[in-house]
Amino acid sequence: MMKAAPSWVTALFVLSLSVSLWFAGVPDWRWIPAILAAWYVADLLSGLTHMYMDYRPCTPGVGLGEMFHYAGSRESDEYIALRDGVLPRISPFERLVYDFKNHHPRPEALGRRPFLVQIGSTINFAALPASLLLNLACLVFAVPGWAIAGSVVLIAGGTLAQYFHGTLHRTDNPWIVHAMRRVGLLMTPEAHALHHATLRRDFATNTGWSNPLVNLIFRGAMSRGWLDEAGLEPN
Repeated sequence: MMKAAPSWVTALFVLSLSVSLWFAGVPDWRWIPAILAAWYVADLLSGLTHMYMDYRPCTPGVGLGEMFHYAGSRESDEYIALRDGVLPRISPFERLVYDFKNHHPRPEALGRRPFLVQIGSTINFAALPASLLLNLACLVFAVPGWAIAGSVVLIAGGTLAQYFHGTLHRTDNPWIVHAMRRVGLLMTPEAHALHHATLRRDFATNTGWSNPLVNLIFRGAMSRGWLDEAGLEPN
């Protein structure tokens, strides 16, 4: 369901972040707290996004429920025909919402997706616009280097959130992922398993640092009726 961003969009995004880093100049000690704070915020955004997508109701009456509960092979002609009849009837955003729900009973499917597919929607909808706005801010204002560095890390962390999520559902990950887990900069599959066990806690998928706050927000949203468990599956 998810698609890679066009190659020119991905290239423009990388170039845009590189330009911002050039504006940031020579690193100093202020970069360290800015980068750590940005890494926390990126994790927080991953958790809030995950929570919203998990519980946001899908568009009813278009066949998403039939797709979600399809009992046969998802490689079969019948399923492919069903999918090809349903997906054109919903928006790209609605497809992304469905993907989050479909991930719960089939978590390994996310880990099998290519890197550029995992981050494609984020680049299209959020990361590239945010990066271009940062370029504009650097051109118009005297933005401190530490603020630029933190912004770049925030954008990069948000962009990679679904990739990091996918690494939690496979074992053949790059060495950098294992190294970042060992020092606590990425969460472990065991920590993420707590989310799949209940679907009511620990929504963050980058580091998990923000999960205590996200869990508090989730409980408040549930108690006020802003979220409903009926939204976990397409009807």
